[in-house]
Amino acid sequence: MKKLNKLMALAVAAASAISLASCGSSNAENGSDSSTVTVGLLHSMTGSMAISEQAVLDAEKLAIDEINAAGGVNGKTIEYIEEDGASEPSTFATKAEKLINQDKVATVFGCWTSASRKAVKSIFEDYGSLLWYPVQYEGMEQSPNIVYTGAAPNQQIVPAVEYLIDQGYKKFFLMGSDYVFPRTANMIIKAQVEATGLEVVGEEYAAMDQTDFASIISKIEASGCDVILNTLNGTGNVSFFKQMAEKNYTSEDYMTMSFSIAEEEVKTIGADILKGHMVSWNYYQTTDTPENEAFVAAYKAAYGEDRVTSDPAEAAYDAVYLWKAAVEKAGSFETEDVLAAIKEGDVSFTAPEGTVTIDGENQHLVKPVRIGVIGEDGLITAVVETDPVEPDPYLTTYDWAVAANIQPLE
Repeated sequence: MKKLNKLMALAVAAASAISLASCGSSNAENGSDSSTVTVGLLHSMTGSMAISEQAVLDAEKLAIDEINAAGGVNGKTIEYIEEDGASEPSTFATKAEKLINQDKVATVFGCWTSASRKAVKSIFEDYGSLLWYPVQYEGMEQSPNIVYTGAAPNQQIVPAVEYLIDQGYKKFFLMGSDYVFPRTANMIIKAQVEATGLEVVGEEYAAMDQTDFASIISKIEASGCDVILNTLNGTGNVSFFKQMAEKNYTSEDYMTMSFSIAEEEVKTIGADILKGHMVSWNYYQTTDTPENEAFVAAYKAAYGEDRVTSDPAEAAYDAVYLWKAAVEKAGSFETEDVLAAIKEGDVSFTAPEGTVTIDGENQHLVKPVRIGVIGEDGLITAVVETDPVEPDPYLTTYDWAVAANIQPLE
């Protein structure tokens, strides 16, 4: 009963604090009030990626509200300015420059697609500002002005392929959205699969706004594949799986391992369509930790009982708390001081997924891996859980990756 009361108290506090959000985004000049510090939240609230990024934005606001309710950061209340990247990399770049140059924010939490991150990377580097990027990605990157709180490829893609091989899958069909993450992820997957003597039997890409998947489905049918590795993002996932369902295909006909479908996407597409399919992440709503029990309760109290948490939302939530830890260690909000504190090491957070720590060398997180299966209730259950894994964004510890000489795409 005491545990339940504690969880309910946290949830009520978060729900109450969320009502202050409009006040939180009202201060457009960081430092104009000595009792506040302003950060930027940069996500797609419109366009094809809004289906995924809204949950990430909400998780960041929840973390800010919780921190403010507990006394803030270095004695200051956090305020925030929201900007809509509108699912367009060029818009992300314009809004990032506004937040840094005009609004003078202390830091920015933002982006989802690698295309949006690539579009803003040089802006953060040129201005000496700091981006907290919350989503799993293809690796092959290390910026001194980005902290990557989602998975590196060795914490999502590589273990997923290892699991599929262990389960006896032999013929892989690769399908993704046409931009940098899917194309680089598939370079990694092809190198890994071919190093084991197995076969990639197809590779297809769809435009971000594509809704007709008849041609790709026909190629899947003709390929003889026994598993699909899916790197579609945004509304493409909705169209593809619904069109597969129209042909009465289920996970028993074409098993799929997805890298960008979490609980939020399952809710939109439908558990009846996705049940039995596999995903690879670091966190699920079902993750069994006391911190996750509190996080889920607070998130639902703030946004509604029908809302679900997800890996990207949790990684975004973690990012705000890790920024707080780094700022407090530095005793400063200045980017160079915060980065120096990170490089010293030991910036960590007891997160819903388990304790996560920023690697001071490459600014990725040490975090566990969880391979999951989608259930009839729309939730995802882990079938594999690992101890925390050191990030290896360039896959230098894998002989097959080194031999393949995988190069980053710009």
